[in-house]
Amino acid sequence: MKNNKIKEAVKKRYSHIAKEETSCCPSCSPCGSNIIEQAKRIGYSEKELTKIPKEAVMGLGCGNPTALADLKEGDIVLDLGAGSGIDVFLAAGKVGPNGYVIGVDITEEMVEKADKTAKKYEYKNVEFRIGDIENLPVEDNSINVIISNCVVNLSPDKLRVYQEAYRVLKPGGRISISDLVTEGELPDEIKKNFDSWSECIAGALEKEKYINTIKKAGFKDIKIVSQNPFYESGLDETLIGKIISIEIRAYK
Repeated sequence: MKNNKIKEAVKKRYSHIAKEETSCCPSCSPCGSNIIEQAKRIGYSEKELTKIPKEAVMGLGCGNPTALADLKEGDIVLDLGAGSGIDVFLAAGKVGPNGYVIGVDITEEMVEKADKTAKKYEYKNVEFRIGDIENLPVEDNSINVIISNCVVNLSPDKLRVYQEAYRVLKPGGRISISDLVTEGELPDEIKKNFDSWSECIAGALEKEKYINTIKKAGFKDIKIVSQNPFYESGLDETLIGKIISIEIRAYK
């Protein structure tokens, strides 16, 4: 499969979600479901959800990376695949006025939506940029903490993503990533399906390969902080038990 075709499929799906303001991604949330309940199910607390704009909660993701990132006042944070901004806005509250949070997303409609929300609620310490996480529009050695929520699996070149993450982190900086991995290899018919790529499934790597990819990019002290079997309405029954939601922390 050509990488650019995969990326176009992903952009098309998330452009539609941004325009319709609904999630239709089986790996994230079944269409028409209560997105607040979905957000709580993957790790967000009701208290957290009341602190951020409701427009940012779209039922996307497979975890809550900000809960495990140990963000500090003044941190400079980068969110890979920020979408509508849920994790950016949560991080903004944690780093305070002396900190700053940058959200990068490949889908223009998502960036426009998130930027509109930031302006509406007068956030002064956030910024959203259009960009590919395989080629980040971010300076070298400029970030304290990188977060990401069920997005790296959408990238055809995960090693490149983590090499870019390593490049932009300051020495001693860290990543706190929520993502989907597999126990064993996925069937070829799933891996070759563009819809499955855009639904966060086909691009999921086998767990050990995923960890080794992070290691190959140069990261140290890689730790799986938590992992849970991933079950969602709409998930192909042949994949039940094979998909795992993990939270990973690692350091530059």
